[in-house]
Amino acid sequence: MSRQEALMVRVYLSESDHALKQLLDCLHNELGVCGVTVMRGIEGFGASGKRHAASLIDLSLDLPLVVEFFDRPEKAAGAIARIERFLPPGHIVSWPVGVESEELQC
Repeated sequence: MSRQEALMVRVYLSESDHALKQLLDCLHNELGVCGVTVMRGIEGFGASGKRHAASLIDLSLDLPLVVEFFDRPEKAAGAIARIERFLPPGHIVSWPVGVESEELQC
């Protein structure tokens, strides 16, 4: 097994953005990138500085969401170019990673 270069991409959203379904459809059905995972946060601060949190009394419907995926650098960069069209500016971060694999195929 060898170490393959990849790009890890993380997308920050909130539930009120209503972009999750479109984003997941694009990443899975159109682009077929590796390791797509959605995480729901229990608390976070949006661009407005407003605190978004879940409590036992009031379960917020506007909690933070993080979508992450990885793939070969050129494929991940292409995915970023595609998804940034329907996301607010500054909501995508990426960094290089290594993946233990013979070849990245997702």
